[in-house]
Amino acid sequence: MMWQDLIFLAGSVFSLVVLVPTLRDSMANVPLGTTLPSATIGVVYGTTFFTLGMTLSAVGSLLTGVMWSLIALLRSPHRFSGRFDAGSESPSPRSAPQNAD
Repeated sequence: MMWQDLIFLAGSVFSLVVLVPTLRDSMANVPLGTTLPSATIGVVYGTTFFTLGMTLSAVGSLLTGVMWSLIALLRSPHRFSGRFDAGSESPSPRSAPQNAD
């Protein structure tokens, strides 16, 4: 095992820990212009690390890509916003129509 593999894994784990509050916050609003490139980079890095034999780094980067994908799905403004909120049977405040009266 290369020591670099552990360093890259540590960086990915740190990223995952830092992103968890964003995923859990139902009021978070992260633009697709941030989430989609970040998810893509995670998957590309994970694939690259895997081809280099750095399995731990690959897993960490792929998980980071998955986390960004979940944030894109659940916390980015798009036409399905509010439909995937966990534990919510009613529409979220973001999707409720505003009354100007």
